[in-house]
Amino acid sequence: MPVDPEILERQSRVTLHDVAAAAGVSKSTVSRILDERLPRSDSETAKRVRQVAADLGYVRDGAAASLRRGNTMTIGVVVPRLTDTVMAMHYEALARACSRTGRFAIVAITEDEPKADRTAAQTLLQRGVDGLILSTARTDDDFPQELTARGVPFVLILRTDGRSLSSVVDDRLGGYLATRHLLDLGHRRIGLIAGPDYASSSQGRLKGYQQALAEAGVSVDPSLIVDATFGIDSGAEAAETLMRLPVPPTAIFAVNDNTAIGALSTLQRLGLSVPGDVSLVGYNDIPIVSRLPTPLTSVRVPFDQIANAALDLLTHGPTGEHDRIRIATPTLIPRRSTAHPPR
Repeated sequence: MPVDPEILERQSRVTLHDVAAAAGVSKSTVSRILDERLPRSDSETAKRVRQVAADLGYVRDGAAASLRRGNTMTIGVVVPRLTDTVMAMHYEALARACSRTGRFAIVAITEDEPKADRTAAQTLLQRGVDGLILSTARTDDDFPQELTARGVPFVLILRTDGRSLSSVVDDRLGGYLATRHLLDLGHRRIGLIAGPDYASSSQGRLKGYQQALAEAGVSVDPSLIVDATFGIDSGAEAAETLMRLPVPPTAIFAVNDNTAIGALSTLQRLGLSVPGDVSLVGYNDIPIVSRLPTPLTSVRVPFDQIANAALDLLTHGPTGEHDRIRIATPTLIPRRSTAHPPR
């Protein structure tokens, strides 16, 4: 039966000191009795301590224990899902970064659900990881602040809350490059398949889109901005909405490659040619997009650079306040899915 994350949170607040005080013994005695690595004692004191710990709901904090006894050389990685190629690439980049430094990455998935984030993090900490790398930060959730209050070492990756240690790509620049490319080709009605508004990555790409339009003197048409998740089906639905407008766009910028692939399927189903009728740009440059029948123009994200920076922040910390958020630079990769608008 799944454990309620709220119960886990309450349990995590019960300390060795609390157990020691309730059992009437020293903190070091409790630590020794509850340390699974040591031979189990069946003395009356040990039995009492274990019973008190169970009654109080004490859960061993693996992160704190690993700091006391030295690093376990394992890093906990929390991702929304691994069926998403971007998340799989991100995890593989972190695994490579860990391997180069003699560490091992353990992954947990959460389906981008805040309660599941807490459960996954707690489970990883109980297994003694030295710290967490989270790609699930949400602007509508204060989980990073909870981890900070508990003293858990962590770094946010790909998304940021603007305060915690983070390693991200410059998503505003990426959104700007994608939109500027379409503007330079002559497009003026550019649809945006936007990501979820709780993700800083989506927000940044939207701001870049708006900035590029403003610089070109093109007014932002709210009807051309359609919210979506980061999934293929959602991208297909968003493209359908855009192309059913009275005046449809001549180009679409999708804020990740999955939604761009979904959009491509809709455009083909509607009998529209890419890029003859509609130009299309994606984001992240996952490997498959260069192998599509119409290779996709995309914004490349340097996953290895981001992963290396995240691990460095986790293991060594920032060099100063200016170094708390490390930002990598994206690159536009033009391919055959973009062209001048139809006449």
